Amino acid sequence: MDSNMCALELLGVFFSAGAWLGFLATTLMSTWLTLSTELLSTETFQLGLWETCVVQDLGGMECRPYDTLLGLPSDIKLCRILICMAVAIGLLGLLVTIPGLHLVNSCQGQQDALRSKRALKMVGGILCLVAGALGLTPVSYMAHITVVRFFDDTLPEMVPRWEFGDALFCGWTSGFVYLVAGTLLLASCLCVQKQNCHTPVPVPQVWVQPGLPFIRTRSEYV
Repeated sequence: MDSNMCALELLGVFFSAGAWLGFLATTLMSTWLTLSTELLSTETFQLGLWETCVVQDLGGMECRPYDTLLGLPSDIKLCRILICMAVAIGLLGLLVTIPGLHLVNSCQGQQDALRSKRALKMVGGILCLVAGALGLTPVSYMAHITVVRFFDDTLPEMVPRWEFGDALFCGWTSGFVYLVAGTLLLASCLCVQKQNCHTPVPVPQVWVQPGLPFIRTRSEYV
């Protein structure tokens, strides 16, 4: 067993698990956007995918979930769908990758086990890449909308504007970690393929009893 291949596998699974937890935290966090006004400097408003919160400097916090689904803005709906898909696909990729590790004895037979494990790792790596792309899309989309609205010249300067929250940075970090995890898993599959190509094939040896005359066959004279 190649030590480099095992290291790539373990790093890929570790990064995938960490990125999935990051996406789950991003989905549940209410700090996608933050808003603080000069009129009420002791209060800060937070906007999430599931609720809005008001945080006071004294430590009090009051959150209110959205009452209706049909009345939500289109950007909140789109972000909900994409981030939930990223969490589901990321969990599926993690569950598919674990049986494909060489440290897990999930298949019987030498050649069949190598092919099955390599296929599972490839599927898991591709799912990690898809989950990372899906997770980065809503976070980047929300950031783009916030930047456009922040620099809107039609609004007066005294009007408060939304700014980036901690959930956006957590989502960006988790998305890039997912891309790294998928790349590591696919790289470990390439290591398995190279190892199979360079594996020497044993040549059967025929034992000849000493003392027997050497008989030439007809094919040797051709």
